[in-house]
Amino acid sequence: MDWIAMATGFILILMGLYGALTDRNILRIIVSFTVADTGVNLVLVAVGYMRGRTAPILDKAVPVADAATRIIDPVPQALVLTAIVIGLGVTAMMLTYAYKLHEEKGTLDISKCRDLKW
Repeated sequence: MDWIAMATGFILILMGLYGALTDRNILRIIVSFTVADTGVNLVLVAVGYMRGRTAPILDKAVPVADAATRIIDPVPQALVLTAIVIGLGVTAMMLTYAYKLHEEKGTLDISKCRDLKW
């Protein structure tokens, strides 16, 4: 079952990269980056999963002496939570940039913005 999550994550990454590289509308590019970010998070969660292990909570169900072989490492989950927050901030920043670009230029087509091109 964990390979399904990993395959889905890689498919989402590829879909996001394809959308970001082939589209000219900046809002669609932002959505593509968000899809790729979700795929990366899914792959990280799938890598941290181990079949037959339990949550990292030490109680009567998991004795302390057996903990190393019976619990899942919580670090990938913590990294994914941090990545979700950072991704939300980056998406908000990109949407703000798109809004300002639309105010300034009147369009969201990146091929029409040639101010900084050589």
